[in-house]
Amino acid sequence: MPFDPYRLARPLLFKLQPETAHALAFTAGKLIQPLPGMTPLISAICGKPSPSLARTVCGLTFTSPIGLAAGLDKGAELLDMWKALGLGFVEIGTVTPKPQPGNPRPRLFRLPEECLILNRMGFNSEGARIVAKRLRNRPRGLMVGGNIGKNKATPEEMALDDYREAYRIIAPWVDFTILNISSPNTPGLRRLQAPEMLRPLLDGMLSTRREMSLERQPLFVKLAPDIPFEELDAIVDVVVSCGISGIVATNTTLDRGIVSEVNRAKVETWGEGGLSGRGLKLKAREIQRRILKRLPRTVAFMACGGIGSAEDARIALDDGAALVQIYSALIFEGPLLIGRMNRGLAAEKGTR
Repeated sequence: MPFDPYRLARPLLFKLQPETAHALAFTAGKLIQPLPGMTPLISAICGKPSPSLARTVCGLTFTSPIGLAAGLDKGAELLDMWKALGLGFVEIGTVTPKPQPGNPRPRLFRLPEECLILNRMGFNSEGARIVAKRLRNRPRGLMVGGNIGKNKATPEEMALDDYREAYRIIAPWVDFTILNISSPNTPGLRRLQAPEMLRPLLDGMLSTRREMSLERQPLFVKLAPDIPFEELDAIVDVVVSCGISGIVATNTTLDRGIVSEVNRAKVETWGEGGLSGRGLKLKAREIQRRILKRLPRTVAFMACGGIGSAEDARIALDDGAALVQIYSALIFEGPLLIGRMNRGLAAEKGTR
Protein backbone atom coordinates (compact mmCIF):
# COMPACT_ATOMS: atom_id res chain seq x y z
CA MET A 1 0.00 0.00 0.00
CA PRO A 2 1.38 3.46 -0.88
CA PHE A 3 1.88 6.03 1.85
CA ASP A 4 -1.32 8.04 2.25
CA PRO A 5 -0.57 11.73 2.94
CA TYR A 6 -4.29 12.40 3.37
CA ARG A 7 -4.14 10.73 6.79
CA LEU A 8 -1.81 13.53 7.87
CA ALA A 9 -3.68 16.32 6.08
CA ARG A 10 -7.20 15.35 7.14
CA PRO A 11 -7.00 16.55 10.79
CA LEU A 12 -5.80 19.95 9.56
CA LEU A 13 -8.43 20.17 6.80
CA PHE A 14 -11.18 19.20 9.22
CA LYS A 15 -10.28 22.13 11.46
CA LEU A 16 -11.41 24.39 8.59
CA GLN A 17 -14.97 25.07 7.50
CA PRO A 18 -15.91 22.37 4.94
CA GLU A 19 -16.26 24.75 2.01
CA THR A 20 -12.94 26.42 2.87
CA ALA A 21 -11.24 23.01 3.04
CA HIS A 22 -12.78 22.08 -0.32
CA ALA A 23 -11.50 25.28 -1.94
CA LEU A 24 -8.03 24.74 -0.45
CA ALA A 25 -7.87 21.15 -1.71
CA PHE A 26 -8.96 22.20 -5.20
CA THR A 27 -6.43 25.03 -5.26
CA ALA A 28 -3.69 22.55 -4.39
CA GLY A 29 -4.97 20.16 -7.05
CA LYS A 30 -4.99 22.87 -9.72
CA LEU A 31 -1.40 23.81 -8.82
CA ILE A 32 -0.17 20.21 -8.88
CA GLN A 33 -2.10 18.98 -11.91
CA PRO A 34 -0.20 20.89 -14.65
CA LEU A 35 3.30 20.20 -13.27
CA PRO A 36 5.33 18.13 -15.77
CA GLY A 37 5.26 14.44 -14.92
CA MET A 38 2.94 14.87 -11.95
CA THR A 39 -0.17 13.03 -13.19
CA PRO A 40 1.89 10.07 -14.53
CA LEU A 41 3.57 9.87 -11.11
CA ILE A 42 0.20 9.87 -9.32
CA SER A 43 -1.05 7.20 -11.71
CA ALA A 44 2.04 5.08 -11.03
CA ILE A 45 1.56 5.38 -7.26
CA CYS A 46 -2.18 4.71 -7.29
CA GLY A 47 -2.12 2.09 -10.03
CA LYS A 48 -4.27 1.99 -13.13
CA PRO A 49 -7.51 0.00 -12.95
CA SER A 50 -7.10 -3.65 -13.81
CA PRO A 51 -8.15 -4.43 -17.41
CA SER A 52 -10.60 -6.93 -15.87
CA LEU A 53 -12.65 -3.99 -14.55
CA ALA A 54 -13.31 -2.45 -17.97
CA ARG A 55 -16.89 -2.56 -19.18
CA THR A 56 -19.06 -1.16 -21.93
CA VAL A 57 -22.23 0.69 -20.92
CA CYS A 58 -24.53 2.39 -23.42
CA GLY A 59 -21.86 1.97 -26.07
CA LEU A 60 -19.19 3.70 -23.96
CA THR A 61 -16.10 1.91 -22.63
CA PHE A 62 -15.24 2.59 -18.98
CA THR A 63 -11.82 1.58 -17.61
CA SER A 64 -13.43 1.05 -14.20
CA PRO A 65 -17.03 0.94 -12.99
CA ILE A 66 -16.10 3.40 -10.22
CA GLY A 67 -16.83 7.04 -10.97
CA LEU A 68 -17.11 10.38 -9.23
CA ALA A 69 -20.62 11.60 -8.46
CA ALA A 70 -21.74 15.11 -9.32
CA GLY A 71 -21.15 17.91 -6.84
CA LEU A 72 -17.46 17.54 -6.08
CA ASP A 73 -15.90 18.79 -9.31
CA LYS A 74 -18.71 21.07 -10.43
CA GLY A 75 -16.65 22.99 -12.96
CA ALA A 76 -14.53 20.20 -14.51
CA GLU A 77 -11.34 21.61 -12.98
CA LEU A 78 -9.44 18.44 -11.96
CA LEU A 79 -10.21 15.93 -14.70
CA ASP A 80 -6.55 15.02 -15.30
CA MET A 81 -6.14 14.38 -11.58
CA TRP A 82 -9.23 12.16 -11.35
CA LYS A 83 -8.01 10.11 -14.27
CA ALA A 84 -4.59 9.68 -12.66
CA LEU A 85 -6.23 8.52 -9.42
CA GLY A 86 -7.94 5.69 -11.30
CA LEU A 87 -11.54 6.73 -11.78
CA GLY A 88 -13.39 5.24 -14.73
CA PHE A 89 -15.56 8.31 -15.17
CA VAL A 90 -16.38 11.71 -13.67
CA GLU A 91 -19.76 13.38 -13.47
CA ILE A 92 -19.20 17.14 -13.46
CA GLY A 93 -21.77 19.68 -12.33
CA THR A 94 -24.48 20.33 -11.55
CA VAL A 95 -24.09 22.94 -14.31
CA THR A 96 -26.80 25.56 -14.77
CA PRO A 97 -27.32 27.47 -18.03
CA LYS A 98 -26.51 30.82 -16.43
CA PRO A 99 -24.03 31.48 -13.61
CA GLN A 100 -25.48 31.60 -10.11
CA PRO A 101 -23.93 31.81 -6.62
CA GLY A 102 -26.04 29.14 -4.95
CA ASN A 103 -27.40 29.43 -1.42
CA PRO A 104 -25.90 31.65 1.31
CA ARG A 105 -23.08 30.29 3.46
CA PRO A 106 -22.68 28.28 5.62
CA ARG A 107 -24.15 25.62 3.36
CA LEU A 108 -21.86 22.62 3.85
CA PHE A 109 -21.41 20.61 7.06
CA ARG A 110 -19.66 17.36 7.98
CA LEU A 111 -20.23 14.79 10.72
CA PRO A 112 -16.95 12.82 10.77
CA GLU A 113 -18.00 10.31 13.42
CA GLU A 114 -20.73 9.07 11.08
CA CYS A 115 -19.04 9.89 7.76
CA LEU A 116 -22.02 12.08 6.85
CA ILE A 117 -22.22 15.36 4.95
CA LEU A 118 -25.09 17.85 4.87
CA ASN A 119 -25.17 20.29 1.98
CA ARG A 120 -27.53 22.94 0.72
CA MET A 121 -25.23 24.34 -1.95
CA GLY A 122 -28.09 25.20 -4.28
CA PHE A 123 -26.46 24.60 -7.67
CA ASN A 124 -23.62 27.09 -7.28
CA SER A 125 -22.33 27.16 -10.85
CA GLU A 126 -20.03 29.17 -13.08
CA GLY A 127 -22.57 28.66 -15.84
CA ALA A 128 -22.58 26.31 -18.82
CA ARG A 129 -20.43 28.43 -21.15
CA ILE A 130 -17.45 28.65 -18.80
CA VAL A 131 -17.60 24.94 -17.97
CA ALA A 132 -17.93 24.00 -21.66
CA LYS A 133 -14.84 26.05 -22.49
CA ARG A 134 -12.88 24.14 -19.85
CA LEU A 135 -14.16 20.79 -21.17
CA ARG A 136 -12.57 21.43 -24.55
CA ASN A 137 -9.21 20.54 -22.99
CA ARG A 138 -10.41 17.42 -21.14
CA PRO A 139 -8.06 14.43 -20.97
CA ARG A 140 -8.43 11.45 -23.26
CA GLY A 141 -9.31 8.05 -21.82
CA LEU A 142 -11.66 9.35 -19.11
CA MET A 143 -15.41 9.22 -19.58
CA VAL A 144 -17.05 12.50 -18.55
CA GLY A 145 -20.72 13.04 -17.82
CA GLY A 146 -22.37 16.44 -17.64
CA ASN A 147 -24.93 16.87 -14.85
CA ILE A 148 -27.25 19.76 -15.70
CA GLY A 149 -29.98 21.59 -13.81
CA LYS A 150 -32.19 24.63 -13.95
CA ASN A 151 -31.42 28.06 -12.52
CA LYS A 152 -33.10 28.85 -9.21
CA ALA A 153 -34.99 31.85 -10.63
CA THR A 154 -36.52 29.82 -13.46
CA PRO A 155 -40.15 28.82 -12.78
CA GLU A 156 -40.96 25.10 -12.82
CA GLU A 157 -43.17 25.50 -15.89
CA MET A 158 -40.14 26.83 -17.79
CA ALA A 159 -37.66 24.25 -16.51
CA LEU A 160 -37.41 22.50 -19.87
CA ASP A 161 -36.04 25.70 -21.43
CA ASP A 162 -33.19 25.74 -18.89
CA TYR A 163 -32.33 22.07 -19.34
CA ARG A 164 -32.33 22.52 -23.10
CA GLU A 165 -30.08 25.57 -22.90
CA ALA A 166 -27.56 23.85 -20.62
CA TYR A 167 -27.68 20.69 -22.73
CA ARG A 168 -26.99 22.52 -25.98
CA ILE A 169 -23.87 24.06 -24.46
CA ILE A 170 -22.52 21.11 -22.46
CA ALA A 171 -23.57 17.99 -24.42
CA PRO A 172 -21.12 18.41 -27.34
CA TRP A 173 -18.20 18.23 -24.89
CA VAL A 174 -19.18 15.26 -22.71
CA ASP A 175 -19.79 11.54 -23.22
CA PHE A 176 -23.17 11.39 -21.50
CA THR A 177 -25.58 13.77 -19.82
CA ILE A 178 -27.56 13.56 -16.57
CA LEU A 179 -30.70 15.55 -15.79
CA ASN A 180 -30.65 16.53 -12.13
CA ILE A 181 -34.28 16.80 -11.05
CA SER A 182 -33.70 15.48 -7.54
CA SER A 183 -31.60 17.97 -5.59
CA PRO A 184 -33.48 19.08 -2.45
CA ASN A 185 -31.72 22.46 -2.44
CA THR A 186 -33.48 24.19 -5.35
CA PRO A 187 -37.10 25.01 -4.43
CA GLY A 188 -39.62 22.95 -6.38
CA LEU A 189 -36.99 20.98 -8.33
CA ARG A 190 -38.07 17.58 -6.99
CA ARG A 191 -41.61 18.17 -8.23
CA LEU A 192 -40.21 17.59 -11.72
CA GLN A 193 -39.95 13.90 -10.75
CA ALA A 194 -43.75 13.57 -10.68
CA PRO A 195 -44.79 11.46 -13.70
CA GLU A 196 -47.07 14.16 -15.12
CA MET A 197 -44.16 16.67 -15.12
CA LEU A 198 -41.42 14.19 -15.90
CA ARG A 199 -42.81 12.90 -19.20
CA PRO A 200 -42.90 16.26 -21.04
CA LEU A 201 -39.45 17.10 -19.66
CA LEU A 202 -37.93 13.85 -20.92
CA ASP A 203 -39.75 14.03 -24.26
CA GLY A 204 -38.48 17.56 -24.73
CA MET A 205 -34.90 16.62 -23.91
CA LEU A 206 -34.96 13.62 -26.24
CA SER A 207 -36.27 15.91 -28.97
CA THR A 208 -33.41 18.32 -28.33
CA ARG A 209 -30.94 15.43 -28.48
CA ARG A 210 -32.31 14.46 -31.90
CA GLU A 211 -32.11 18.04 -33.13
CA MET A 212 -28.41 18.05 -32.22
CA SER A 213 -27.82 14.66 -33.89
CA LEU A 214 -26.64 13.23 -30.56
CA GLU A 215 -28.97 10.22 -30.51
CA ARG A 216 -26.06 7.92 -29.63
CA GLN A 217 -25.08 9.97 -26.60
CA PRO A 218 -26.63 8.47 -23.43
CA LEU A 219 -29.09 10.60 -21.48
CA PHE A 220 -29.70 9.75 -17.81
CA VAL A 221 -32.05 11.09 -15.16
CA LYS A 222 -31.06 11.33 -11.48
CA LEU A 223 -33.65 10.45 -8.82
CA ALA A 224 -34.04 11.14 -5.09
CA PRO A 225 -34.00 8.53 -2.30
CA ASP A 226 -37.12 9.92 -0.63
CA ILE A 227 -39.71 8.81 -3.21
CA PRO A 228 -42.45 6.42 -1.98
CA PHE A 229 -42.21 3.05 -3.73
CA GLU A 230 -45.57 3.35 -5.50
CA GLU A 231 -44.61 6.71 -6.99
CA LEU A 232 -41.12 5.41 -7.79
CA ASP A 233 -42.60 2.58 -9.85
CA ALA A 234 -44.60 5.07 -11.89
CA ILE A 235 -41.51 7.23 -12.43
CA VAL A 236 -39.48 4.26 -13.64
CA ASP A 237 -42.29 3.34 -16.04
CA VAL A 238 -42.19 6.87 -17.50
CA VAL A 239 -38.41 6.75 -17.91
CA VAL A 240 -38.62 3.40 -19.70
CA SER A 241 -41.52 4.35 -21.95
CA CYS A 242 -39.85 7.61 -22.98
CA GLY A 243 -36.68 5.84 -24.06
CA ILE A 244 -34.21 7.44 -21.68
CA SER A 245 -30.81 5.69 -21.62
CA GLY A 246 -30.59 5.19 -17.88
CA ILE A 247 -31.20 6.17 -14.27
CA VAL A 248 -28.83 7.42 -11.57
CA ALA A 249 -29.96 6.78 -7.98
CA THR A 250 -29.75 8.28 -5.53
CA ASN A 251 -29.26 11.94 -4.74
CA THR A 252 -29.04 13.21 -1.13
CA THR A 253 -31.81 12.57 1.39
CA LEU A 254 -33.94 14.82 3.58
CA ASP A 255 -34.46 11.94 6.00
CA ARG A 256 -32.80 12.85 9.34
CA GLY A 257 -33.54 9.32 10.51
CA ILE A 258 -30.27 8.16 8.93
CA VAL A 259 -28.42 10.10 11.64
CA SER A 260 -27.88 8.40 15.01
CA GLU A 261 -30.06 9.71 17.83
CA VAL A 262 -27.04 11.05 19.69
CA ASN A 263 -26.18 13.37 16.77
CA ARG A 264 -29.62 14.11 15.36
CA ALA A 265 -30.18 17.31 17.36
CA LYS A 266 -26.81 18.62 16.20
CA VAL A 267 -27.68 17.99 12.58
CA GLU A 268 -31.09 19.63 13.04
CA THR A 269 -29.36 22.84 14.18
CA TRP A 270 -27.59 22.99 10.83
CA GLY A 271 -30.93 23.54 9.14
CA GLU A 272 -32.09 22.49 5.70
CA GLY A 273 -30.12 20.43 3.21
CA GLY A 274 -29.57 16.95 1.87
CA LEU A 275 -27.58 14.28 3.69
CA SER A 276 -25.06 12.00 2.01
CA GLY A 277 -22.49 9.51 3.21
CA ARG A 278 -22.33 6.20 5.02
CA GLY A 279 -25.73 6.54 6.71
CA LEU A 280 -27.46 6.85 3.33
CA LYS A 281 -26.23 3.44 2.16
CA LEU A 282 -29.13 1.24 3.30
CA LYS A 283 -31.83 3.71 2.29
CA ALA A 284 -30.24 4.21 -1.13
CA ARG A 285 -29.83 0.46 -1.59
CA GLU A 286 -33.55 -0.12 -0.99
CA ILE A 287 -34.43 2.44 -3.65
CA GLN A 288 -31.83 1.07 -6.05
CA ARG A 289 -33.11 -2.50 -5.71
CA ARG A 290 -36.69 -1.35 -6.19
CA ILE A 291 -35.70 0.46 -9.40
CA LEU A 292 -33.64 -2.47 -10.69
CA LYS A 293 -36.51 -4.87 -10.05
CA ARG A 294 -38.66 -2.86 -12.46
CA LEU A 295 -36.01 -1.66 -14.90
CA PRO A 296 -35.38 -3.60 -18.12
CA ARG A 297 -31.77 -4.66 -18.64
CA THR A 298 -31.72 -2.50 -21.76
CA VAL A 299 -31.85 0.61 -19.53
CA ALA A 300 -28.56 1.35 -17.74
CA PHE A 301 -28.38 2.01 -14.02
CA MET A 302 -25.79 3.89 -11.94
CA ALA A 303 -25.75 3.34 -8.18
CA CYS A 304 -24.90 6.27 -5.93
CA GLY A 305 -25.42 6.92 -2.24
CA GLY A 306 -23.35 5.70 0.69
CA ILE A 307 -20.89 3.73 -1.43
CA GLY A 308 -17.47 3.82 0.20
CA SER A 309 -15.69 0.52 -0.28
CA ALA A 310 -15.03 -2.22 -2.80
CA GLU A 311 -17.60 -4.34 -0.97
CA ASP A 312 -20.26 -1.63 -1.32
CA ALA A 313 -19.47 -1.34 -5.01
CA ARG A 314 -19.56 -5.11 -5.51
CA ILE A 315 -22.99 -5.39 -3.88
CA ALA A 316 -24.38 -2.66 -6.14
CA LEU A 317 -22.87 -4.26 -9.24
CA ASP A 318 -24.17 -7.68 -8.25
CA ASP A 319 -27.63 -6.16 -7.76
CA GLY A 320 -27.55 -5.08 -11.40
CA ALA A 321 -25.93 -1.63 -11.48
CA ALA A 322 -23.71 -1.05 -14.50
CA LEU A 323 -21.64 1.63 -12.75
CA VAL A 324 -21.21 3.03 -9.24
CA GLN A 325 -20.39 6.52 -7.98
CA ILE A 326 -18.58 7.80 -4.91
CA TYR A 327 -18.36 11.24 -3.32
CA SER A 328 -18.71 11.60 0.46
CA ALA A 329 -16.38 8.67 1.17
CA LEU A 330 -13.60 10.57 -0.63
CA ILE A 331 -13.93 13.41 1.87
CA PHE A 332 -13.40 11.09 4.82
CA GLU A 333 -11.06 8.50 3.27
CA GLY A 334 -9.07 10.59 0.82
CA PRO A 335 -8.30 10.17 -2.89
CA LEU A 336 -6.32 6.91 -2.49
CA LEU A 337 -9.68 5.27 -1.72
CA ILE A 338 -10.19 5.03 -5.50
CA GLY A 339 -7.17 2.77 -5.98
CA ARG A 340 -8.15 0.64 -2.98
CA MET A 341 -11.62 0.14 -4.41
CA ASN A 342 -10.26 -0.74 -7.86
CA ARG A 343 -7.85 -3.28 -6.37
CA GLY A 344 -10.54 -4.72 -4.13
CA LEU A 345 -12.96 -5.19 -7.01
CA ALA A 346 -10.29 -6.73 -9.21
CA ALA A 347 -9.24 -9.13 -6.46
CA GLU A 348 -12.82 -10.25 -5.87
CA LYS A 349 -13.31 -10.66 -9.59
CA GLY A 350 -10.21 -12.83 -9.78
CA THR A 351 -11.46 -15.22 -7.11
CA ARG A 352 -14.79 -15.92 -8.81
